[in-house]
Amino acid sequence: MSAEAIKDSSFLVWDRVAIRDLAGKYPRLLENALSWGSHYLGWYLADHVALVCETARERLAQLLIQLAGVIGQKSPDGIEFDVTNEELASAANITPFTASRILSEWQTNRAVIKRRGKILLRSPEQLLQRVA
Repeated sequence: MSAEAIKDSSFLVWDRVAIRDLAGKYPRLLENALSWGSHYLGWYLADHVALVCETARERLAQLLIQLAGVIGQKSPDGIEFDVTNEELASAANITPFTASRILSEWQTNRAVIKRRGKILLRSPEQLLQRVA
């Protein structure tokens, strides 16, 4: 597992013995970890099914919509979030060239506006319509 902080952040780290001790004292901690692990496994499975069954365009559209809901900031023109073409390509399991080409098409149609390191998602519906 990995993570990348895009803003100043802090986090705590426990070794295996300490976390097992805490889980013994606070059973809710173990329940939350199992719930999170189950959620992650479901996401992992869905990601691999998408890789086999969906086109690059469909995967990228779904990724943009998901990111908008998780890290997006509402603005008068849509939902804006920080992401690069390389990050999108990696997350959608496509090449950076393919991500750039699809984003350019969507930008031409005004469904998205691409800025350096940012995406403004103007119309999620248009992404899905263009996928169908």
